[in-house]
Amino acid sequence: MQWTLVIPLKPLAQAKSRLADTAPGDTRPGLALAFAQDTVAAALAAPGVRDVAVVTGDARAGRALAELGARIVADEPGGGLNVALAHAEAVVRAGRPGGAVAALNADLPALRPAELARVLEAAGEFPRAFLPDAPEIGTTFLSAAPGHALRPEFGADSRVRHRRSGAVELSPAGVDSVRRDVDTGDDLRAALALGVGPHTAAASAGLAAQGC
Repeated sequence: MQWTLVIPLKPLAQAKSRLADTAPGDTRPGLALAFAQDTVAAALAAPGVRDVAVVTGDARAGRALAELGARIVADEPGGGLNVALAHAEAVVRAGRPGGAVAALNADLPALRPAELARVLEAAGEFPRAFLPDAPEIGTTFLSAAPGHALRPEFGADSRVRHRRSGAVELSPAGVDSVRRDVDTGDDLRAALALGVGPHTAAASAGLAAQGC
């Protein structure tokens, strides 16, 4: 099965406020972009991925991610994460009605293509499926097979909400990089320990003195 991945990215100036204890305010937009660049690059390299669509209203991010090969979908509704994902899903499926679609977080800087491929393979067995994040509270991946709507429920306690929506919770082994999103300083340190992509490595180099 070939997948289109939809990756939502909020305006960089508003991103990663919970990293305030680790990164100064003027560095957080660059970090958020670096996370997204490494996520997109790894996703495009994963077996089973046909293409990647990034839904964002941020012009700087759109240019940088388009250079990597992502399709940019304008965040036209402006109604939050789940509205943006539903909009991008509709845009993608307008051109490929029978395609498989999955939502993937933009803040997976340690993402490994082979690990993402294992998640996609597991997801292909179900109409809808999701992968919980490392703390097992949120969600980093949500899939919808051909003929099924994505029905995203991202946000607080999304693991519970996605399970209640009927999506199957995935538990493939050895996919830590797909579960390790970055919201806090501790998350960033955990991602760095896994091994991040080149954009995040460069953007976080100046944070070494603060324990990252």
